[in-house]
Amino acid sequence: MSIPATMRALQQTSLNGPRDLRLITDARVPAARPGEVLIRVAAAGVNFGDIAQPHGTFLGGPQPPYLAGFEAAGEIVATGEGVTGLEPGTRVIGVGLGCGAFAEYTALPAVSAMPLPPGWTEQEALGLMVNWLTALAALRPLGGITAGQIVLIPAAAGATGQAAVQLAKYYGATAIATASPGKHETVRALGADHVLDSRSADLAREVLRLTGGAGADLVLEAAGGATFGASLAAAKRVTGRVVVYGTAGGEATVTNWELIYRHQVHIIGLNIGVLMQSAPQIAGEMMGEMPALMAAGVVTPGQPTVYELADGPKALAELAARATVGKLALLP
Repeated sequence: MSIPATMRALQQTSLNGPRDLRLITDARVPAARPGEVLIRVAAAGVNFGDIAQPHGTFLGGPQPPYLAGFEAAGEIVATGEGVTGLEPGTRVIGVGLGCGAFAEYTALPAVSAMPLPPGWTEQEALGLMVNWLTALAALRPLGGITAGQIVLIPAAAGATGQAAVQLAKYYGATAIATASPGKHETVRALGADHVLDSRSADLAREVLRLTGGAGADLVLEAAGGATFGASLAAAKRVTGRVVVYGTAGGEATVTNWELIYRHQVHIIGLNIGVLMQSAPQIAGEMMGEMPALMAAGVVTPGQPTVYELADGPKALAELAARATVGKLALLP
């Protein structure tokens, strides 16, 4: 299988945000190092982490100039030393911090790549390793959601939010979702029991009203910033859990005084990449649960909004502006 020396890719040239993302045509095609697979990219996933990285707020993220993107699906064209179970010709979906997925080729850690489900295209598989696993981790091993409990799901029209709504309903929970008004019908169609305006001035009060003053058993906190306090206030006192997995709204703080006297809740941080590296047993259990979720019709092929590679800056700008619904994909 012939592999070229150079390729088209999106290069981030500064820490001034995605506006300084540039299409280049002479990027070096990476080699598969030990433990890696080199894939010919058919589709790359766009995530909020792709907005954080070019602003320098993604801890441990690459420094410019770097090739952007960290989620890709495509065909393996080469494997590095020590890789077993994945052969050239296998179509996979995978993630890798700093791998440069917004390109025609990318090298991914073999441990974070999985074969595409039978019959799925690369576009349809985007999100399996990022959005679905993040939602599953937030709800089950970390959030401990059980049947009959109540979960608050913000940004429910986004890729991770949509996955969380569907998983919450599958596990028997009551789903209170938030989204901007123009996206409410999309969220209702996923099965959400209640849909609130994400721009509400007093979201916590609305959640308390819906729960008879008790609050949600579990809150998925995706934004931070000004909404963080509302997430804490919406959780049930003492036993309520708040799983924090996003920073799209900026940084937020909570003091020990607040946790003792105002918000007596459990706060749990989630980064799916760290979870895979530091808790491989949990990651393995979640991966093992995916086939059953597919068989049950919960996890289904995605239908991402597609952009050409050169339109990557536009895709990131629209994602940052909350102007999109569901998963976004770039096609090299």
